Amino acid sequence: MTESVLYETRGPVALITLNRPERLNAMDQPMLDALQAACDRAEVDDSVGAVVVTGAGKAFSSGFDLQAQAANTPKGVAEWRPVLRRDFDAAMRFWNFPKPTIAAVHGPALAGACELTMACDITIAAEDAIFGEPELKFGAGIVVMILPWVVGPKRAKEIILLGLDQIPAEEARAMGLINRVVPVGTDVEEALTLARRMAGMDRTLVQQTKRAINRAYAVMGMGEALEAGLEIDTLIEGEGMPTKTRFLEIARTDGLRAALAWREARAAEAERQ
Repeated sequence: MTESVLYETRGPVALITLNRPERLNAMDQPMLDALQAACDRAEVDDSVGAVVVTGAGKAFSSGFDLQAQAANTPKGVAEWRPVLRRDFDAAMRFWNFPKPTIAAVHGPALAGACELTMACDITIAAEDAIFGEPELKFGAGIVVMILPWVVGPKRAKEIILLGLDQIPAEEARAMGLINRVVPVGTDVEEALTLARRMAGMDRTLVQQTKRAINRAYAVMGMGEALEAGLEIDTLIEGEGMPTKTRFLEIARTDGLRAALAWREARAAEAERQ
């Protein structure tokens, strides 16, 4: 069986690769467990001074695996809570990771995957990268409500409440969603270059400085706000929105492509009204 997450070291940098390219690296629960295990490995390795996370194939990741949800949909708040906690913790691991983290993005980075890139300290995007939060278009909530902390409330509400999922790299950079845009095919090498530079600095100094920056956001209430957002999402999923129910029904009977086509047709019809 192919490993869903690959781990290797490039000198002082750990390179973690989401490895389900046939599914655009959609993140199912086993992949999230493997991702946490890779982070554990990098955290305890004293030779590793920074981490780069990327995706295999044509995408960073399409987000959390909706096809897996359709095949085995949790029922009620009690069943949804551990699932969403796992989703939340996997993304926020990169924010809380003691060493610098960099996302190298090409192709789509959507929904939960977009949130993971925002949780990284730095995000490098190829010119073909696209970002977005389409969850509300199919009746789902936001697992990690980190977007307002990155781009501000006005842009966050525009993106989330409209379900925007085609934000190009340059626009993402202009709004502060990402740090740099690089030519297609160079995002990983650019990220590795920056990671090596960080790893070459005094490790304790870098780690404590990251901790100080994160602490500033903690003082502003970011941690409590994200936990509150997770609780709201748990209630949304536990109650079950009619749109999400219909989306998953179509995914089960006709496949994910059909469900996505239904979602887009529904959104287009709403715009015409």
